[in-house]
Amino acid sequence: MKKSITLLFLFITVFFAHAQNSAKSKTVSTTKGNLAKDTVKGFAFVAKNQVVRDTIQDEVVGKLKVYKKSVHASYYADKFNGKRTASGIKFNNNDYTAAHKKFPFGTKLRITNEANGKSVIVEVVDRGPFVRSREIDLTKRAFMEIARNRGAGSMIVTIEEIVK
Repeated sequence: MKKSITLLFLFITVFFAHAQNSAKSKTVSTTKGNLAKDTVKGFAFVAKNQVVRDTIQDEVVGKLKVYKKSVHASYYADKFNGKRTASGIKFNNNDYTAAHKKFPFGTKLRITNEANGKSVIVEVVDRGPFVRSREIDLTKRAFMEIARNRGAGSMIVTIEEIVK
C-alpha cells in the first residue's frame, strides 16, 4: 500500500513539473534570450510601420522597420551549445536568438522566410556570421520554425528590426 501511494505521489509530481515547464516555454523572457515565436503565417505583406503583436502573449512588441530583403540566413551547429556568446550569455540552440554583425545586443528582429512567408522573432545575442555571403545566423529552433525544407542549411529571408 505504501509503495502504491509513493508511486502515485511521484507520478503526480512529475506530471505537474512537466506541465509547468510546458507553460514556461510560451513566455517571453528577454533577459535570457528566450523569445516567443511569431506564429502568424502569411505575415509577409505587412506595412512598414504596422504595430507587431506577440501572437502568444498578445502584447505589443513594437513597429517594424525593414533592414534588408533577400539575404541569406543559416543556423548554428550543435557544437556551440553551452558556449559563451559575444554578449556573455550561454548559447542554447533551443532559444529564439541570432547572431548579426551590426545590430546591438538585445535588438529584436523579425526574420521572414521569403519562400513561404513564415516568420519568427529573435533577439541578437552574438556576432557573426563570419561568411561574406550570409547576413544572419539563427538558432536551430528558430531556423527550423520557418524553413520550407528541413534539410537545407540556408535560406533567403527578410530582416526587419522591431523598434518601440
